[in-house]
Amino acid sequence: MAGVSTHILNASLGQPASKVLVKLLQQVDQDYMLLDQQVTDADGRIKTFNFDVFVQSNYQLIFEVADYFQALNTESFYPRVCIDFKVTDIQQHYHVPLLISPFSYSTYRGS
Repeated sequence: MAGVSTHILNASLGQPASKVLVKLLQQVDQDYMLLDQQVTDADGRIKTFNFDVFVQSNYQLIFEVADYFQALNTESFYPRVCIDFKVTDIQQHYHVPLLISPFSYSTYRGS
C-alpha cells in the first residue's frame, strides 16, 4: 500500500518512543503545506499518515521530540527533528524510521 509511515526508537533506552507528535508536510512551490499530524502509538509507530492525494514531490516529517524527552526528565539538544525526503514513485510505500537519543539522531529509508 502506497503512503508514508514512521517508527521512532529511543536508541539510548532501547525502546519505542511513544506519544511523539509527528507532522507530515508537502512542498508546494517554496512553502510546505501540512497534510497530517499524528502522535506515535505505544510501539513508537505511525502506521500511515492520512491525506487526500499522494503525488511526486518533496515531503518533510517534523518530529516534536522536546516534550518526549522532557517527560523522561532528560535533557536533550534537539527540540525537533526535521527529515526532508523525495517521493518519486507514488506506487511505493515510504517508511521513514527515526532513531533518537538526547544528543543525536539517525534516519534511513525503511521498508
